[in-house]
Amino acid sequence: MQQSLGIHMSKDSGFVMDTQCPFCSVQCKMRITKELPVLGSSRPSYVIEGIANAASEGRLCVKGMNAHQHATSTERLLQPLVRKDGQLVSASWEEALSTISSRFQAIAKEYGPDSLGVYGGGSLTNESAYLLGKFARVALGTKYIDYNGRFCMSAAASAGNKTFGIDRGLTCRLSDIPLARCIILAGTNIAECQPTLMPYFTKAKENGAIIIVIDPRVTATAAIADIHLQLKPGTDAALVNGLLKVLVDEKLIDETFISRRTNGFAELKDHLSGIQLEEVADLTGLKVAAIQKAAMAYGRAETGIIFTARGVEQQTDGHVGVRNFLNLVLATGKVGKSGCGYGAVTGQGNGQGGREHGQKSDQLPGYRNIEDEQDRSYVAGVWGIDPTELPRKGVSAYEMMELVHQRVIRSLFVMGSNPIVSNPNANLVEKGLQNLDFLVVADMFLSETAKLADIVLPVTAYLENDGTLTNLEGRVLLRESTIASPGETRHDWSILCQIAEELGKKRYFSFQSAEQIFEELRLASRGGLADYYGITYDRLRREGGIYWPCTSTEEDGNQGMMFTDAFAHSDGKAIFMPVASRLPEEIPSEKYPLTMTNGRVLSHYLTGVQTRKSPSLAARNIENYIEIHPKTAQKLRVEDGEWVEVTSRRGSFNVRSRITDKIREDTVFVPMHWGGVQNVNKATSPELDPHCKMPGFKTSTVAITTLRLRK
Repeated sequence: MQQSLGIHMSKDSGFVMDTQCPFCSVQCKMRITKELPVLGSSRPSYVIEGIANAASEGRLCVKGMNAHQHATSTERLLQPLVRKDGQLVSASWEEALSTISSRFQAIAKEYGPDSLGVYGGGSLTNESAYLLGKFARVALGTKYIDYNGRFCMSAAASAGNKTFGIDRGLTCRLSDIPLARCIILAGTNIAECQPTLMPYFTKAKENGAIIIVIDPRVTATAAIADIHLQLKPGTDAALVNGLLKVLVDEKLIDETFISRRTNGFAELKDHLSGIQLEEVADLTGLKVAAIQKAAMAYGRAETGIIFTARGVEQQTDGHVGVRNFLNLVLATGKVGKSGCGYGAVTGQGNGQGGREHGQKSDQLPGYRNIEDEQDRSYVAGVWGIDPTELPRKGVSAYEMMELVHQRVIRSLFVMGSNPIVSNPNANLVEKGLQNLDFLVVADMFLSETAKLADIVLPVTAYLENDGTLTNLEGRVLLRESTIASPGETRHDWSILCQIAEELGKKRYFSFQSAEQIFEELRLASRGGLADYYGITYDRLRREGGIYWPCTSTEEDGNQGMMFTDAFAHSDGKAIFMPVASRLPEEIPSEKYPLTMTNGRVLSHYLTGVQTRKSPSLAARNIENYIEIHPKTAQKLRVEDGEWVEVTSRRGSFNVRSRITDKIREDTVFVPMHWGGVQNVNKATSPELDPHCKMPGFKTSTVAITTLRLRK
């Protein structure tokens, strides 16, 4: 059993507090001890220790060890800011809330409620995410709400729903990883993005597992691989067709499982009969022998798990790319039993829970469909409104930015996100935000987006607020605190309640604690795909964490294994789907000869708003960079460490070069954690996956010019 959360205050300003990391989807538990300044020092010191828990087993990475630094930063916003005479100046909460209410009402009266937009984040607690969805639809009456998790999990989520009938990040438990005899890590750099999970994979290797990494780069994760398939970006779906072709030809499929528990295999098999391995090899840039070796390793293994992440998902065919990996899982019957399954490695701290309870444009709490009449009626009943008052579905996150640019959305409320940096085609996004009639941002710091706002509201940090978060394996965790909020900061959920009260909607938002909100969330999710009804704060305190779905307070919340007997479709069967092999939307040309992919680095998180405020983390990567292969750099006359301009069809940005042989010659890589002139998204493609509206972050074509030669 996990230790309960708590805080033990001493007579002075020191404390010992149990909490959890605010960053990645593992949600590691930790103990923070604040010690008083020693003689001659004016600053307290902090001791950070990992706490035993079922996910990270007490481990912490460098981000978790230094997470307190941004929460205790002197750059924290401690008062509301209101723009006057072009400048953001300190103001009272009364003035800020009154102005927000009057401006929202005036804009809605002139242009209709859908002229208001709400933009959330995948790091918000379940309670704040739930309330934000309710706030948009009940307090504002707008259909336009979405969140930055659209750029994280939407491809895997839609693929899971279509294939299995439900989307939960992992179909198995983290504890199943050491039991797998073959593990495929596709487009995921766990060693840098979720480093506390790496011992699971090390243990699997010790147990004899073959690890296959699919990635255009030789990452820290690829360094542990037995087989590294260093493919061209954007060709994952084609690669899986090759793997499936080998499995079928070598009779390494589970015909009994396919017959009893799936639909559509005949169509897939017919599709594969037209696949030629040589064509797949040419498309992916791999050798036929390498494809065969990987397929045989996975097919012959008694147990196996496939993990995907942004490398596969952040493409304009990310949905079908993931579906093809799920075809691989189903064809071999490696799901619903120990040591087997599929996992979408969530990026954000609450990327799983954040998409389950109403932040997405097409969803209501419990993963209900906003267009389904029964779902609408049920949630409206919980909220105490008529179903006809609920808006219909809106649009995805980037499509909202397009509507902002077109001035269809004239006012935007942003909570827990930095869209000016995280969206593709960032120049268009910036222009749109600059031209809004009214922009409100709730944040801990003056982010790139907050700097454009008319009003900035200071929010509490993870050390100061309560709430639940759902980690990558679908385990709901409780984070509590009794530390006083610094300055005039307020909790996200409290701010929403206060604005709703100003708008005359207090009766729908009369919550006094995060636990009260969770009690309503439990009821709103009851009977939905993401059913949290059986989870309570008291249970979470006792049990440490509970997997969803959990339909009853009597139900064991520690099973975690999905699909042991049936899938979530009405007939209990999973669905195969043939997937075409194709090139990305953008292919290299004479003008833009290189394919640019982007991603994370160990020391930073998302757009860097928090981690760049941590001296220890910022010092590890003080600026952005671009990885270029030595042969490519030689052709372009780029020297290691010099500044270059990277240009695409959308725009350009400037970064420092980093010459490395750990990337393909036709590919470059740029981290995503910086804004301003170093913002990679000034050049990324806004093309969207038609199924899930995921932008094609990983396959933008670019040209590189040294600033030295350009002068």
